[in-house]
Amino acid sequence: MKTNYEVRYAAHPEDARHYDTARLRRDFLMERLFAPDEVNMVYSMYDRMVVGGAMPVGELLPLEAIDPLKATCFTQRREVGIYNIGGAGTVMVGDVCFELDYKEALYIGRGEHEVRLVSKDPQKPAKFYFNSTTAHAAYPCRKVTKQEAVVAHMGSLETSNERSINKMLVNQVLPTCQLQMGMTELAPGSVWNTMPAHVHSRRMEAYFYFELPDDQAICHFMGEPQETRHIWMRNEQAVLSPEWSIHSAAATHNYTFIWGMGGENLDYGDQDFSKITDLK
Repeated sequence: MKTNYEVRYAAHPEDARHYDTARLRRDFLMERLFAPDEVNMVYSMYDRMVVGGAMPVGELLPLEAIDPLKATCFTQRREVGIYNIGGAGTVMVGDVCFELDYKEALYIGRGEHEVRLVSKDPQKPAKFYFNSTTAHAAYPCRKVTKQEAVVAHMGSLETSNERSINKMLVNQVLPTCQLQMGMTELAPGSVWNTMPAHVHSRRMEAYFYFELPDDQAICHFMGEPQETRHIWMRNEQAVLSPEWSIHSAAATHNYTFIWGMGGENLDYGDQDFSKITDLK
C-alpha cells in the first residue's frame, strides 16, 4: 500500500484573481483520488480540512497519520466522514467493523482509533472518499444511509437544476464538531448545482463529483461573485472552495456530488446569496 499527500496553502481572493488556468488547477483541484491500493489526500489550510480517497484492491489500507498532522494516529485530534462510491467495502475502526455499500456514509469521531479500509471483492473494489476536520470533542462513530438522511428536493427541470440534497453527516442527523457532509443527486436533464450561487464566510467547502460518464465533463465555478473563475473537471475529481468563493457547476450530463464543510458554525442560514444576473 501507499499513502500520498499534498499540502495546499490558502489564497487571498485578490491574489486568486490573477491566477491562470494552471495555477487554479494546481491550488484547488484534486485530479487523482483513486488508485489501486493507495490512499491519496490533500491537507488544506482552509479550515485544516483533509480531502482524500482510498481504493483497496489487494490490500487492507490503513488511514495513516501524515506528517503535517503531527499526531500518533489520523483521528487523534480529528473527525472523519467517509462515503463509499464503489463496490461494497468495510471500514474497521478499532475492533468495530462498519459495512458500507454504494452511497453509504460513516462518521468517525475523534479518538485513538486505528482506521483500516478493505474491499469485499477485489474485482469490484470499494472507493472510499473522505473529508476530515479538527475536532474539539469525541462523538460516537455511526453509519448513515440515504434512508436516514434529511432530504431537500430543490430546483426544477425548467431551470436545469432539479436535484435532491441528502444531508447525511449533519447536525440534524448526528452530533459532529464541525464536519458536515451530504450528497446531492441531479435528476436526468438537470446539470446546474447550487444556483443561485452563494458564499459563507464562516466555513469552507469541498466538492467531489461522480456518476459522470467518462466522456463527459463538468465546469466548476469559483471565485468572488464579481470575479468568477472556472475549472473543468472529470468524473471522480474534487475541488476546494475557500470561504470567499462561490461554488457551483454545470456539466454536459447529470451527475452526483458530495459536499463537505468545515468551519466555525453549523448554521445553513448564514449564506450570502448572489443574484444570477449579478454574477460576473
